[in-house]
Amino acid sequence: MPELPEVETIRRGLDQFILRKHVQTVQVFCDKSFIGQKELVEGQEIIAIRRFGKALIFDFANGVSMMVHLRMTGQLIFRAFGEESGKDYREMIEAGDFKTSLYDEKSFAGGHPTDSFFSELPNKQTRVLFTLENGTLYFNDQRKFGFCKVLETSEVMQDSFIKKLAKEPWQMSVAEFSKNLARHKNAEIKPTILDQTVIAGLGNIYADEALFLAKIHPERLTGSLSEAEISDLLEAAKSVMQASIDSGGSTMATYVKADGTRGDYLQKFAQVFRREGEPCNRCGTEIIKIKVAGRGTHLCPHCQQKNLWFI
Repeated sequence: MPELPEVETIRRGLDQFILRKHVQTVQVFCDKSFIGQKELVEGQEIIAIRRFGKALIFDFANGVSMMVHLRMTGQLIFRAFGEESGKDYREMIEAGDFKTSLYDEKSFAGGHPTDSFFSELPNKQTRVLFTLENGTLYFNDQRKFGFCKVLETSEVMQDSFIKKLAKEPWQMSVAEFSKNLARHKNAEIKPTILDQTVIAGLGNIYADEALFLAKIHPERLTGSLSEAEISDLLEAAKSVMQASIDSGGSTMATYVKADGTRGDYLQKFAQVFRREGEPCNRCGTEIIKIKVAGRGTHLCPHCQQKNLWFI
């Protein structure tokens, strides 16, 4: 699932391709993937593309908006007219050349990585197709968990999906974060901060990174954290997600910046995620990987001691 920095990278990319463009027609291939009346979107100019947590909001000139959530396997792929057949960049990407014309002024792709990024579209994974004045935007979703939902712009903040989201780290005070954590005092801290009603935007990668930065073991009970640790954790969440946004996201072939270069957070900044077996950059202890609430979890057993708070 794309996390907040990756969705922000997609938003910034789409800004350059479809902002101020008109949607001419909408073709729905899967009713489950499109909620609302497509006629409210057809013929309308996209005047803004916003993000709330991991959801994208497309605002139109007629006072209508469309919420898009990629969930586990969703994709948004834009191709200028004439580029529908796709191009085979797989060999180029495998060779490490991420500066390809797939991500130039003619095309952009973001979301769960599949061959749809490179192959002819529409294909069997295309759920909704938007024809714009300058090209085609494809909403692809292999497992059909994602959705596009049309609603009045004035109703966006009251939508049940948006309304239940907590604030993002940059918007949240320590007191608010502490209050949200208190609802889960008997739960482990990692699954607690993955809960979007506690803090919005954190996913598996950034939860591991934030807990490492704050020196908190992911299996600690939430109620055991001191106010100082809660403050440190909130600041760590801000830091790791901002670093990833600035880097264009965490993955290579999936999330690319608008200039075509890859998102390189994992390569440049990650301290524990996918670094099991390597020495900790802070103390030299070997990074380990465990399971916490069913999720693969990376940590330094020295810097993040589970029972340190008993000492």
